[in-house]
Amino acid sequence: MLTRAKPRRRAALIAAALLTALTGCTAADEQPGPPAATGVPGAAASSTPEVLAAGLDAPWSIAFHEGIPLVSERDSARVLEIDADGNVREAGTIEDAGGGGEGGLLGIAVQDGYLYTYFTADGGNRIERRRITGAPGSLALEDPETILDGIPAGPVHNGGRIAFGPDGLLYATAGDAGSRDSAQDRDSLAGKILRMNPDGGVPEDNPFPGTLIYSYGHRNPQGIAWDSNGVLYASEFGQNTWDELNVIEAGGNYGWPEVEGIAGDNDFIDPVQQWTPGEASPSGIAVAGTSLYIANLRGERLREVPLDDPGTSTEQLAGAYGRLRDVVNAPDGSVWILTNNTDGRGRPGQDDDRILRLATD
Repeated sequence: MLTRAKPRRRAALIAAALLTALTGCTAADEQPGPPAATGVPGAAASSTPEVLAAGLDAPWSIAFHEGIPLVSERDSARVLEIDADGNVREAGTIEDAGGGGEGGLLGIAVQDGYLYTYFTADGGNRIERRRITGAPGSLALEDPETILDGIPAGPVHNGGRIAFGPDGLLYATAGDAGSRDSAQDRDSLAGKILRMNPDGGVPEDNPFPGTLIYSYGHRNPQGIAWDSNGVLYASEFGQNTWDELNVIEAGGNYGWPEVEGIAGDNDFIDPVQQWTPGEASPSGIAVAGTSLYIANLRGERLREVPLDDPGTSTEQLAGAYGRLRDVVNAPDGSVWILTNNTDGRGRPGQDDDRILRLATD
């Protein structure tokens, strides 16, 4: 399952990431507006990534538990542990995950010794948590506790990204599950970004009292990340015209399905940047230093957006590694990237799918 190219270099990089974490660990029609942003090759990240692991099966998300990388696989429903030598082992399986199409085991997040999972199950998408046990090299998952269920699910548009914000609360992206009008319906969890306490309860300061809805009018958001000032960014798949990068405001309406992309309509919040789906299809995002990084599927590139000028971007890795599903901050300051060529829509090579490491300034 592991590509043995440059094994000493790869082992050293993963070991350095683990050491950094362990020593530092504490707690539609075209809409009017500007043209789609064009990427310019050459960004602050190094242009040559290291391959850390290979042979993964439709990986979807990366999270770190006390510096140890964990990876979700959508179709197998496995949670994988990657050790300091780049070896891959199964830490557990999410028993009820399934759904076919774009459903399955999707986003994962870690907090306070728990692994949180977002997955498609009978009756809808669900968020569970499991306590992580064991030492590095033998991590395991205890029995699940349901945090939230009944998020509308479908063969497409399940959202699925989860992450803890700087406020210590859990955020989740929920797609419209193929039901367009649900994104504007505040009685439905579909087409929303949700915000909840770690146990699934409703925070008292949510913008719509008594509900988990933080923002609405989303089609299929699959990336969320915060900058050092606590600003929340989200990536979103459009339909035929524009994919989006949004700055998320509490209670904000982002327009779907009434508008797609930059509309100039005061009833909705416009994205700060848009791209045609052929050059984007954005999924996971991460903030590293002064930049936001976006993993793109159909566009097969890593896009870098400067936080001080979020209407612009540069590109890395265009076409070099195929579809890119997730990008995350690693403990050593680099970004790690998941390729996604074995999900039924890519053109897998003999080493796919892979985890890549890219150094940043």
